[in-house]
Amino acid sequence: MYLRGLTARIDQGAGWCGVFWQRDPEGMTACLDGREVPPWDVVEALLQDLAAAHGPERATWETGRARALYRASVRVRDAVPGGREALVDRIDVMTREQRGATDRLRELAGRLDAATTREDAEPVRRDLAWARDDYDRATARVAELRSRLADLGGTEAAPPTPRPRGGRADASPAPAAPAKKRKRGGARFAGLPEDDTPVPPAQPSTPAPEADVATPRGARFAGAEQDVPMAPAPPQVDSTARAHIAATVHTLVRHRTEGRSGDAHIVLVDAAHGPAAHLPPLAAELHRAGLGADWATLLWEAASLPPGRVVAVADALAAAGRDADARQLLRQGVARPPAEIGDAVGLLHADGRRREAQTLLDAYVRSRTPEEAARSAQGDPGRLVPLVAEAARAVSGERYRDVLHALRVAGLTV
Repeated sequence: MYLRGLTARIDQGAGWCGVFWQRDPEGMTACLDGREVPPWDVVEALLQDLAAAHGPERATWETGRARALYRASVRVRDAVPGGREALVDRIDVMTREQRGATDRLRELAGRLDAATTREDAEPVRRDLAWARDDYDRATARVAELRSRLADLGGTEAAPPTPRPRGGRADASPAPAAPAKKRKRGGARFAGLPEDDTPVPPAQPSTPAPEADVATPRGARFAGAEQDVPMAPAPPQVDSTARAHIAATVHTLVRHRTEGRSGDAHIVLVDAAHGPAAHLPPLAAELHRAGLGADWATLLWEAASLPPGRVVAVADALAAAGRDADARQLLRQGVARPPAEIGDAVGLLHADGRRREAQTLLDAYVRSRTPEEAARSAQGDPGRLVPLVAEAARAVSGERYRDVLHALRVAGLTV
């Protein structure tokens, strides 16, 4: 087995491998025995250990082989009955882990600001570094899981390949010290020890390839019903907003230059929750400053917003000509349980926001299975069944027939 052979060539008591054995020995054993597929960020970290032991050239060659084997493994695992539902559940778990890590970063940043002595600050800095790693790994795993979910919908997607920050690819993390451990809930290797373990380099996520979601056209999305009102053009940002955007980019550049990835993530989370009209010019400024990876992370954050808000941001991006970003955001935003999508569509429609409801449902029906589309209507069949059927009709005749069949199998009257 590949993973067992990889760990046999590195020091399992040092580097990342040692950290993982301390965090979750049962999870490591399950992966080595082939009962679980390790998250890609774990495989990549072990390849960093290999680079430290045998040189970067060997690790580069192994990375290509590892990616191919990983892709094959997850395809087999996800294709089994219940695989899609398991992925949706894992996305939910890891999204909660991501949000929890964000809250932890905020808390620790406040404690660090309040520290008055070096002795007070040092343990907070150590905890802050682990919280940054927590956030980066959760972000990478959400991207990985959503990419796998997109694969099941028929879109080819490679596993995310996060690149390390805070250290060179050929530099091994310092050996993990034995000191006490505390495990948190969530996916394998999600728990972190509260001890004197040296700080590892963070691993930010890489966005997954786009799925087959309707292509936005200006402020309107393909597939929407003709009688649904068009989205208004986003307001032009004023000088005050532009100054705020410039200050945001300046702050991010400073945080990245100083290696303060946790503080940078907090800035990105705040920006994702800001006015939707600010995001297109912010995207342009981030790319101009060489922070394209931060824009990708911001999109992932925006995808976890309430569905109505996701549509508003996608509208703003499409109206500004950023069709690919709007498409990606919608695809990421509908990677949610069917019941959640159905509830959101029903609330938007009841609130008179018919265009937003139609856009959200159109993206969902296009990118998910007919069975999931049918399940999204179960919470309020009287309102949702006709909407789901019309969204399917806008996709294609074949999708319409498949969704009608799935609705009938689910006992819903069309």
